[in-house]
Amino acid sequence: MKPQPMVVPFWSPEEVEAAINGTLAHLAAGKVLAYPTETVYGFGGAVDERSVQQLVTLKGRAPGKPFLLLVARSEMITGLGLRLTGYASTLAARFWPGPLTLVLPGGDKRVPDRLRGPEGGVAVRWTPQKSLARLILAHGDPITSTSANRPGVPPATSADQIVAQWNEAIVRGTLRVLDSGRLKESHPSTVVDCTGRLPRVIRPGAIPAATLRESVPDLVGDA
Repeated sequence: MKPQPMVVPFWSPEEVEAAINGTLAHLAAGKVLAYPTETVYGFGGAVDERSVQQLVTLKGRAPGKPFLLLVARSEMITGLGLRLTGYASTLAARFWPGPLTLVLPGGDKRVPDRLRGPEGGVAVRWTPQKSLARLILAHGDPITSTSANRPGVPPATSADQIVAQWNEAIVRGTLRVLDSGRLKESHPSTVVDCTGRLPRVIRPGAIPAATLRESVPDLVGDA
């Protein structure tokens, strides 16, 4: 079998469709994918222990710093046993797909512990990036996500930056890069903890707390 290229064009609809099968095979093998998001390039893979450990190893992620999940339909959340509380459902209905990450309760025994944050929840975002959403739908399950960069280095906004930093993993076949060119600079997603009685902003980002509060007046935190 001809080996799959590890840096793959992922810009036009035709390129996206051509990349799907090889990328799904890469995910099924438990390997790591670099892909464009609505903010920066991300690293991720399938939601299972083997794939998550590959991501931990490649990223060099410190213990206690979880990854988030990217979804492209609501069934992907319920399929993992995660729960959209009343106010979380309101936020999701208003701002998803979009740059809002919700930390949700649930997922016991279905989500690897490495994906669970210190508050006990699992961070989830419904990505509005159309090419990435197409891939996630083809995969049929969420994929994990973290910024594509080494510690102390800004998150990558181009595939070239990833190739420069992670060439060894690419050559080894551990990392496959979906190249969508240079991404526009943008704010990271706003992160809201939805595991408690009240929603709480735990990281400011693209959607201001004042805007979120128009939908959930009891939102705690502005920073």
